[in-house]
Amino acid sequence: MIRRALACCLTLGLVACATRPQEPVSSTSATPPASAPSEAAPERKPDLPPVDLTPVPFETARANFVRDTAARYRLDPAYIESVLAQAQIREPIIAAMSRPAERVKPWNEYRPMFISQARIDGGKAFLAEHREQLLRVQERSGVPAEVIVAIIGVETSYGRNAGNHRVLDALYTLAFKYPRSGDPEKLEREVRRELFFRDELAKLFELAALEKLDITTLKGSYAGAMGMGQFMPSSYLDYAVDGDGDGRRDLFGSFDDVFASIANYFVKKGGWVRGGTVAVPATLDAGREELNPTDWTPNLTLDALAAQGYRPLTPVTAAGATATPITLEGSGGKQYWLGFQNYYAITRYNLSRMYAMAVFQLSQAIAGRELPPA
Repeated sequence: MIRRALACCLTLGLVACATRPQEPVSSTSATPPASAPSEAAPERKPDLPPVDLTPVPFETARANFVRDTAARYRLDPAYIESVLAQAQIREPIIAAMSRPAERVKPWNEYRPMFISQARIDGGKAFLAEHREQLLRVQERSGVPAEVIVAIIGVETSYGRNAGNHRVLDALYTLAFKYPRSGDPEKLEREVRRELFFRDELAKLFELAALEKLDITTLKGSYAGAMGMGQFMPSSYLDYAVDGDGDGRRDLFGSFDDVFASIANYFVKKGGWVRGGTVAVPATLDAGREELNPTDWTPNLTLDALAAQGYRPLTPVTAAGATATPITLEGSGGKQYWLGFQNYYAITRYNLSRMYAMAVFQLSQAIAGRELPPA
């Protein structure tokens, strides 16, 4: 999880990680997440501080990292060195990050990648198996059990595909050998991404110290996201919680911690509203121009949307509810939806309106509700 933010970069079975990364503010202080093909220019970029584009030799950058991370987290530099000595620069990770971005698929092609009968059935079985734990989290947080399950289903196929890369290798590779395209116009973005991963590597050391983790054994995605919910180290530090009361936040082996942490991310990062609407289908009056906002903040009242020709097809009873219009390319033509605060909360997990809709509709199917056509 995310801030601009880097484009999502994980593969389809490993979509991406609870984090919408922040850009680093300096070369020694930096936080992808990742996803499945991500949508181009999903949100406005905030103004970013300048970044030094002067090339730094690998040995110098690595030595500075050891020094700065040791000072930042009060760790023994020899310990950091001993761990980094076991890290490997992995060419497959560089190749994965170097691949050209996929064509952004229309909704009718995107949805089947995440919503199939097998995934729906798997979600129902997963919810049934862990119902008691999930309902406890739902009661405490207000995040429905089926939404938590849908996130795990989309991210890691209910924990079956949480990644087979060593997190240390992934972050080490991207922290010091982030691929360069050779295009001067892309250089600043590439440097910022390298600094982002360098900061995530530093935070991995902090996380290991706090949670008593062996860095060298952790497995995850090729971008360094971990566990059933695919948390980057920064999101693990900021949003993971101890759901079972054993004094640790274990996103690898504790279902209680995983469920509680995903819910906590939605509440703390996304502003999840207990009992709130996620999204409803809508119509757009003939002859009216569709709205395509550059972010998905739900800042339009229903009256304002009606003035623009948008009308919900199902009643919205919450007083003063605000929403954002969503346009999807369906098999039968354009589909119009209104996304509310809880839809926005899902986009904080992954910056894609289609990702958020896939999670929402999968959760509905897991809960036994009928889905609209793709």
